[in-house]
Amino acid sequence: MFSSLPFSYMFVFTMMVGTLFSVSSSHWLGIWAGLEINLIGFLPLLVYQKSMAESESAVKYFVVQALGSSLLMFGSLSSYSLSFSWDVSMLSSYYILTIFTLSCGLCTKMGLFPFHFWLPSVMAGLPWISCLLLATWQKFAPIFLMSSLLDANLSYWVILIISFMCAGSSLMGGVGGMNQTQIRALLAYSSIGHLGWIVFSVLYGDWTMKVYLGIYVFISICIFVSLWYMDLSSMKSLVKFNQKKVLEMGIMVMLMSLGGLPPLLGFISKWLVVSASMTSALWGVLFFLILGSLFSLFYYLSLFFSMFLSETSKSLLVFKKNIKLMLLINTIIMINISGGILLMMSGALMSF
Repeated sequence: MFSSLPFSYMFVFTMMVGTLFSVSSSHWLGIWAGLEINLIGFLPLLVYQKSMAESESAVKYFVVQALGSSLLMFGSLSSYSLSFSWDVSMLSSYYILTIFTLSCGLCTKMGLFPFHFWLPSVMAGLPWISCLLLATWQKFAPIFLMSSLLDANLSYWVILIISFMCAGSSLMGGVGGMNQTQIRALLAYSSIGHLGWIVFSVLYGDWTMKVYLGIYVFISICIFVSLWYMDLSSMKSLVKFNQKKVLEMGIMVMLMSLGGLPPLLGFISKWLVVSASMTSALWGVLFFLILGSLFSLFYYLSLFFSMFLSETSKSLLVFKKNIKLMLLINTIIMINISGGILLMMSGALMSF
């Protein structure tokens, strides 16, 4: 990607500077400016191949981001008219409409329910590297801004509405992915489901959110880079792809880890959120979060068994031919299995 686009490094640098400027700003005007700089740097990366599908996805992404920026600007202007300050810390629980408008703008930008409608169609037409940036880096600024927004003295109703949005996001990510045959759209619905968990974990501390986000980004990088290396786009091609069976098995382990199957690495992040929220009054929302994760895990397991039962005799031949690939996949599998070991060690330390 970066070699085919001459100015791609400049666009990536602009995108990262916009995100860092938005996260480090304490004024809503600076936050909005950083998000716009990020958008300017990311849009050229979406259309570097100049195909019709990428152009359509770029236009959809631009329209949705413009809508989110409009809501964010309207909420910041409402906050300024009430408090005569652009400072984020000046928000209080009395500005319910302002906080709700700002939350809707941030949810639109990162694709949280019920503003998730654009993410699967946009990711379905993008190349793998652009999908990786959209699923990971482009969510950093809205998530951390949502964290700073929820740090204010919010009323119970605002927290309840955001919690229901998180539960709906997890359910939509699980149910929507069950009817997908395209891997990009499936990973988009998986991202929607994980966003519900991440935003819900913000209510119980920044540390839980950062751990969950870090694990999700690590697993996503491994999955997207592996799929980019194999150049696959649909589940049918993944099941019938027999030349690199070892890499295929590694991708399925990563997908199950992304779904939260114990004792893999992705289970740790969900366990932290469950442990932090069991003593709160929002344990009912946690039920819907877990239910959405079970739906996601269902189609991951279905894909795994359909792949595992198809022509398993050829896997050993490929396993012996590519030693470097074997070491890479073994490393990925061991990192994911180590999630269960870390969980058991943390439980043993807490019992002392």
